[in-house]
This record gives sequence, C-alpha cells and structure tokens, in this order.
Amino acid sequence: MGFILQVFQQLTGINAIMFYAPVLFQTMGFKNDASLLSAVITGTVNAISTFMGIVIVDRVGRKPLLLQAAVQMFICQVAIGIILLKDLHLTNSLNHTVAIVVVILVCAYVAGFAWSWGPLGWLIPSEIFPIETRSAGFSFAVCSNMLFTFLIAQAFLSTLCHLKAGIFFFFAMWILIMGTFVVFFLPETKGVPIDQMTERVWKKHWLWARFMAEETNRV
Repeated sequence: MGFILQVFQQLTGINAIMFYAPVLFQTMGFKNDASLLSAVITGTVNAISTFMGIVIVDRVGRKPLLLQAAVQMFICQVAIGIILLKDLHLTNSLNHTVAIVVVILVCAYVAGFAWSWGPLGWLIPSEIFPIETRSAGFSFAVCSNMLFTFLIAQAFLSTLCHLKAGIFFFFAMWILIMGTFVVFFLPETKGVPIDQMTERVWKKHWLWARFMAEETNRV
C-alpha cells in the first residue's frame, strides 16, 4: 500500500501541469515574467491548499479527501487536454480568454493535489504500518517515491513529445484508476492509533483481512 500510494502520487500528472504553466502564462501576455509568475501563483495555491488539507484531513478522513480530489483533478486534466488539443496552435498561443480559463483550471488542479494526494501520499504510509515494521515499511515507501520520481522525470519529456496535449488524458486515466483503487482497496485510517492499526483496520478490511486470518486463528 505504501508503494502504490507513492507511485500514484507521481502519476497524478503534477509534472505535466507544472511544465505547461509557464507556457500558459506566456499566452496571457506576461512574456519574460511568465515563468516567475507561474511559479508564484502555483506555489501560493499549493501552500494555501496544503494548509487547508492539514486543517480538514482529520475531520473528513483520508479516503473522502482523496476521492474528492481525484474527481477534481480528473475534471481539470480532461478539460485542459480538450482546450489545448482544440485551441493550442503551432505558435503555442491561446486566445486570452481561453488562457485565463486554463490558468484557473491549473490552479484548481494544483489545489486538489495539494490538499490530498500530495501530503496524503506521505501521511498514509506513515500510519498504516504496525509498530513492529513501521520504520522498514515507511523507508521502503520513501525509496519507492524517489525511484518513481526519477523514472517519470526521465520518461516525461519523450512522452510529452509523442502525446503533446494528449498527455493530460494519459494522466486523467491514471487518476481514474487511482480513485477506483481508493474506493475498493484503501482502508480509512482516520482516528486510528498506530498500535491498533492491524486490529482495527487491516483485520476488518474486506480483502486485506484474508491475509490476517492465519494470525487471528493463532491468537
């Protein structure tokens, strides 16, 4: 679970959004200041949304937050992909009004990532392991994140060159897979102490409890 959440965090497509942001701001007339402005705006949205996630995560739970953000990010990715596929020409220019819409979609996407898959991709793996294996398990999760950050970064440019605007549909497909995984396979860890994680979470899950049956019988 720790491995999959870290991989999914990279497959949300946050790199695609961040890559296109300076180009989108250039189309709005900011020219040489586009990269700086895009970094400031997306960074501000990211910081504020992360703080919002900290405030609400223990109120609404992990799974609802992940699912809400998956829907939000999916809609934004598909909408951006459609707009760029339809309106982004060889000159890399967009109509001013359309560009503003895309920038709003970018901010909405970054906000959804920042209050869900971004921080929760780290929080949940830190919670789900029993005390006996927590250090080893979380270390494995962190290594998985570093590995797939490297792999996706290496493959991103060539994928972008081949798919162009279609890369947003590619990541939208992964977000759909991620949401489905959360619905059926991710247990809710809200309010569960780490020392009770096995008994209250894994042994009560419809699938993962099967892997705990032998241990339960011995007890």
